[in-house]
Amino acid sequence: MLEVTDYELVQKCLQGDQDSFAELVSRYKKLIYSVVYKFINDREEVDDISQEVFIRIYKSLVGYNPQYKFSTWSVKIATNLCLDIIRKKKVNSVPMEEIERVSTEEDTPERKYLSKERALEIRQAIMELPEKYRTPILLYHQKGASYKEMSRMLNQPMSIIKNRLFRARLMLRNSVSNG
Repeated sequence: MLEVTDYELVQKCLQGDQDSFAELVSRYKKLIYSVVYKFINDREEVDDISQEVFIRIYKSLVGYNPQYKFSTWSVKIATNLCLDIIRKKKVNSVPMEEIERVSTEEDTPERKYLSKERALEIRQAIMELPEKYRTPILLYHQKGASYKEMSRMLNQPMSIIKNRLFRARLMLRNSVSNG
């Protein structure tokens, strides 16, 4: 018995034969699943998207061109759906930096004034820190020095540098929030 070609199955589907579409699904479900899985690494999502691919294939059967292999045509549908899903996810997820930038771009004169006041308050609090805490804070936050660089500059073990930075931040937090 000769195997029915994909094109013959498509023709039967278009005439309302649902068993023919079931045959197409069984022939290509592994292929479609693997294509979707390459784009989306979540098994549950892959199952849902694979089903959606077959729904789209079914709805598009009228436009199937037999000059192309059915597998190539169906992979293209799967790929396009996955790319659409990825694009939508990127649009829906805005990085935190973007949110922060938007909120700071809407600075009112009042906000700018309060921000300057806050900066002055912090600078003042830093200057009031004991020298052994003030130096690491300034080196780290203003000069961008690493722990290793500060350890060398201040001739202190890295553990002491880290400890002093931690304590300096605590003191600043307390003096600025209480002030």
